[in-house]
Amino acid sequence: RGRGHERTRPLRMSDDDDYDAADSGAADCTPIEAGAVKMGKFLMIKGKPCKVIDVSKAKVGKHGAAKCHFIGTDIFSGKKLEAICPASAQLAEPIVDRAEYQLVDISDDDYVTMMDTSNNMREDLKMPEDDALCKKIREAFDSGDDTLLTVLKAVGSEMIIDLKAGAK
Repeated sequence: RGRGHERTRPLRMSDDDDYDAADSGAADCTPIEAGAVKMGKFLMIKGKPCKVIDVSKAKVGKHGAAKCHFIGTDIFSGKKLEAICPASAQLAEPIVDRAEYQLVDISDDDYVTMMDTSNNMREDLKMPEDDALCKKIREAFDSGDDTLLTVLKAVGSEMIIDLKAGAK
């Protein structure tokens, strides 16, 4: 007999499930080979959706694999992130969506009320953290002009990134 390693029932595969499959983010991405990534494309770097601003490929030695070096900016925070991987590696390309909404109201706690083209209202997004953009949105709202807000959506996050004058 082992030293106290007795099992009262057999181990099942479900006993080992230690991950949250629903929150993996995989449904919001498409696979892409590292060697196929070009500047301007989107790529998941360190779990963040990034726009690739620099790509370099290096052959490594006689028997080494080609390596790819990516530099990207996080599309939500603007931070620069880097990744190095073999050219044959499978990476994740986030599905990035842009939508335009008409600005309807700004609440006291900085939530924005917007309306899409189908007249559906939404009030779940806060003002952007960018102070200059916040100021522009407030000025446009206070002037009473029709204003369209551009919302960027990727891997479960959404953020207001731009505004423009609506139809007069």
